[in-house]
This record gives sequence, structure tokens and C-alpha cells, in this order.
Amino acid sequence: MRKLGSLSTAMGLAAALVGLLGTAGVAAPSSTEMRGVWIASVANTDWPSRRGLSAEQQESEYRAMLDQAVANRMNAVFVQVRPTADAFWPSPWEPWSHWLTGQQGRDPGYDPMRFLVDEAHQRGLEFHAWFNPYRVSMTDDPNSLVPTHPARVHPEWTFSYGGKLYYDPGVPQVRQFVTEAITDAVSRYEVDGVHLDDYFYPYPADGRRIPDERTFAAHGKGFDNIDDWRRDNVNDLISGLDERVHAVRPRAEFGVSPSGIWRNARSDPAGSDTNGMESYSSIFADTRRWVREGWVDYIAPQVYWQFGHPAADYAKVVPWWSRTVEGTDVKLYIGQAAYEVGQPNWTDPAELTNHLTFNASQPNVEGDIYFSANSLNTVAEEAITRVVRDHYTS
Repeated sequence: MRKLGSLSTAMGLAAALVGLLGTAGVAAPSSTEMRGVWIASVANTDWPSRRGLSAEQQESEYRAMLDQAVANRMNAVFVQVRPTADAFWPSPWEPWSHWLTGQQGRDPGYDPMRFLVDEAHQRGLEFHAWFNPYRVSMTDDPNSLVPTHPARVHPEWTFSYGGKLYYDPGVPQVRQFVTEAITDAVSRYEVDGVHLDDYFYPYPADGRRIPDERTFAAHGKGFDNIDDWRRDNVNDLISGLDERVHAVRPRAEFGVSPSGIWRNARSDPAGSDTNGMESYSSIFADTRRWVREGWVDYIAPQVYWQFGHPAADYAKVVPWWSRTVEGTDVKLYIGQAAYEVGQPNWTDPAELTNHLTFNASQPNVEGDIYFSANSLNTVAEEAITRVVRDHYTS
């Protein structure tokens, strides 16, 4: 596996840059454990807070988020820069994102990606560029896209499902296109990592079938089972991106944040002692294989459940992932559901800090990533204060 240099080395270099550039921000701690936060842009979840803000307003909001991340002693941000087959940089492949300006294709008047990366590095924070591979639109109307959008130019690349529009992962040209669009950003900017979330094939919607039978007939690659073929398509994207990312930027890490359950033990003896939705069969993501094959530098499963959860107990899911990475070069970070704090099943403000205490007993857990930035300033403010006090003092 090709690995990024140690976090401490990266933080030391970034801290030196802070001094050179004279930023007023305080450098992030040089811990070797991952302390990350997701900054989501789709639906203006975190940043920017709404569409159509001026460049100055967008910049001000982002700086405040980074300063808060440093105050919480984080050392990395995972920023969503391709939320819906669009771009937060001047991409030759896809239009400017409407989550920035309110109008797809409209130039925001500056290079957001350059700004995002530079501001993170000035504070000693790693910058991981977060891409959603296949989601095209939050509606299923292709006419909502600009006329030059690849999904309108190539309608045969897409399908509608559950009220949204997606690129079809079974089309070889789609996988190549997605890889090229992502690689363009990686080649332009000094990113520390390339990050995919948990959306591959769409999550099941009301028992509807994914409309890809014609794609299977045309591009079945000799598979008899459509589910196995779908998993192979996702494997092809993951293994291909692993190669391309490291060819373009050898020191960058490539990782994925999948749903927390690969398979339940009742489906496969190698699965976890859980009873929830399986990424293997629901979105056709064979995450355990990605680890075993070394196609990722890290895996960050979304273990978005509390201790004692009847379907997915945190105390059972995390050890399963720890065993899964055992004997590999793949790092394990745990995705933490900060947004769940205060919900009916998550009322204990010590739940989050207790997760990290438990993680310390798992030999292969190397840090945590929190979803998402706004939650740490709202519902999870008290919870993250406890985490910092209990675990992030150095």
C-alpha cells in the first residue's frame, strides 16, 4: 500500500506554513490519530450555509468552521467538493455547483477548491476532498440540469430512482468519466486525501427495483447474477480510483466511509453480530473485500449507533471492523454520528466520549471522523466539549 506520510509530519509542515503566511489561526494539534470532521455541501448542510452567498460570505463561513475545528483540536477536514455530479473547482468535465451560486454552471467568482485547501493547510489541518461518485441530482428531472451537463448529453448514462437522478454504475463509460472528473481535481490541488462516502448504487426505496436490466444485458461481463455484477462494477470503480489517485498524487490517501454494516452474521458467518441493512446487498458495496484487497488506504465506517442499539450495538460493530483490518495495511477510522446527539435514542451527552474510551481498547482503531461540522456547534456542542476534555488534551 502507498501511504501518506505520518499525520505528525504533515501537521509539522503545515504549522510551518502557518508561520510563513502569518495567519491568525492557531495550528491544529500534531496528534497521529485521526481527528476529522465532515463538511457537507449537498443541500447546503454545512457549507456554504445557503446558495447565492457572495464569495466573501462563503470564505468567512468556511474560515469560521476551520477555526472551530482547530478549537476542537481536530487535525483534518473532509470537505464535499462534488456533491451532485458538479464541481467546486473550474472543472472541464462538469459544471459549477448550484450549491455555491444557486445556479448550476454559474462561476462563483473565485476558485473555491483552491481557497478550501489553502485555508485548511494554513491552520495545520489535513484536507481530504470528498466526492460523491454517482448522484447527479436531488430531483429526477434531467431538465433541471444545464443543457451541457454530461447527464443530459448522455441520457443513456443515467437512471431515475427514488425521486433522484443517478449515473448508472454499470455503464463502463460512466465509471471512466467519474474517475476522470475526480482525477482532474486531484491533479490540480494539493489534497491530502481523496474520500468517497457511502453512496454507490442507490439505497433501496420502497422496494423498487433499480432500473438497470438493460445495462446488465449490454454490459453483463459474463455474470449470471445481477447483484454480483453490480458489486463488480463498484469494485471496478474503487480499485481503479485507487490506482489513478496514487498515480497522480502518490502521497495522498484514498479512503471510503461506507455504511457501518458489511453483512450480518446470519447472511455470512464472516459478518458482524448485527441485524441491520447490509452495504453488501443494499448498495452493492463489498467493503470487506476492499480492505482485504488493499484497494483503500483507510476505511471509515459510519458506526452511527449507540451502545446497546438492538440492531447494531456500537460495542459489537467496532470490534468487527477492528478484526477486519487486522493484518492489513488499511487504517481504521470510526465515523461518529454527532448529529444524533439529543435524539430519542441518544440522550446521554457522554455517549460520544464513551465511544472514544471504548475505541482505545480496540488495537486497530486509529481515530474518528464526526458528521458533521454544524452538529458540533449545535446539538453536539456539549458532547464534543467532553470529547476534547477527555481525549484531545494533547
